[in-house]
Amino acid sequence: MRLKRVCNGFREEVPIPLAEVCMPLFRRVAVVLWAVAATLTITGFSGCNSATTSTAGPKVIKIVSSLPRTGSAKAQTDTIVNGIKLAFDEASHKAGEFTIEYSDLDDATAAAGQWTAEAETANAQRAVKDPDVMIYIGTYNSGAAKISMPILNQAGLMMLSPANTWPGLTKPGKGDPGEPEIYRPTGKVTYLRVVPADDLQGPLGAKWAQEMGVKKVFILDDNEVYGRGIAQLFEEACEDLKIEVLGHESIDAKAQEFKSLMTRIKGLKPDMIYFGGTTQSKGGQVAKDMVSAGLECKLMVPDGCREDAFIQSAGAENLNDRCFVTFGGLPPEELTGSGKEFVERYTKKYGGQPEAYAIYGYECAKVALAAIAKAGKKDRAAILEAAISMKDFKGALGEWTFDANGDSTLTTLSGSVVKDGKFEFVKVLGEK
Repeated sequence: MRLKRVCNGFREEVPIPLAEVCMPLFRRVAVVLWAVAATLTITGFSGCNSATTSTAGPKVIKIVSSLPRTGSAKAQTDTIVNGIKLAFDEASHKAGEFTIEYSDLDDATAAAGQWTAEAETANAQRAVKDPDVMIYIGTYNSGAAKISMPILNQAGLMMLSPANTWPGLTKPGKGDPGEPEIYRPTGKVTYLRVVPADDLQGPLGAKWAQEMGVKKVFILDDNEVYGRGIAQLFEEACEDLKIEVLGHESIDAKAQEFKSLMTRIKGLKPDMIYFGGTTQSKGGQVAKDMVSAGLECKLMVPDGCREDAFIQSAGAENLNDRCFVTFGGLPPEELTGSGKEFVERYTKKYGGQPEAYAIYGYECAKVALAAIAKAGKKDRAAILEAAISMKDFKGALGEWTFDANGDSTLTTLSGSVVKDGKFEFVKVLGEK
């Protein structure tokens, strides 16, 4: 891929390595290069400066979201965006004395069918260049966050994620070498998330497998940041729990089918296949090919597959009573208190049940509104500080606080099974 920059009428192209397919070292270098290139574009180069004139007025604040609005993730992100809009509508698009304008940006392309580095970079740069934008809600994919985090950090623009779960985005020593510092070129925390990270989900998934009597497991991942990461965490936990790992391989998510792979795995007689990935990276096809190869073992997938699109792509009959799903939080039907009230209001307004991540979109918007009102001024640094310093926030997810890394103090995770074409809650993970 190539990053393009226009300066004094000339177009410059900076070659950027494809982070998702290179070795770990090159992935880390790629993130830094993206940040440097994006910073040059933001601040100007060789006398070329970006105009930053406000057009919205002193009492108007813009909030943007950057999510994959094209491709198979659209059904999930539709409900995230609906959650965001619901929060703004309930507040009459006001936060203190400010009027809120919201823009729904797409970081996916029709050609790719999912997020791309180019689209996410363009969204981040667009937000940074607009002095009226005070908050950036995103991303859905952890790999996309790695691209935009340094860009937004350099500009001091708060990034608030409803769905990223890769631990290395925030937690020192929990990700790849150099994380999360490489995403913070200013040295300051500007990225916050309201969803529990995979350093909880991966190990609790392995513990749940053990409780189900799994003795042998074969692990697959999609070779992307999120999928590869959670699969590795699951594997490490299996080793601690004395679950035999028969193998761990990365699939080519561009492949049309995996029948030969499944035939080979069948010969190893696993009790379970664990797939670290998403619907978009062929989670449904993995399930289909398991069945066609005659594998009768269980399948476990993480929250990236907890969406109706996964069941549709796999075929409900291929998942029934054998596919187990982990999720950071509780599913909509199990929420109580303010969470249950959110689901009721959402259903009344939009005429259908929200997908699992809708409530996190709603919570991000509520945090954004509260931070703006608390700051009391149209200033990125003040609004960021107001968000970070909020204690015991009472939202739809319950009462929680951001810790020093920008993570939520909430740690509840749940497990569901696919039954009769729907996700059916089984238990809160970690509880007996």
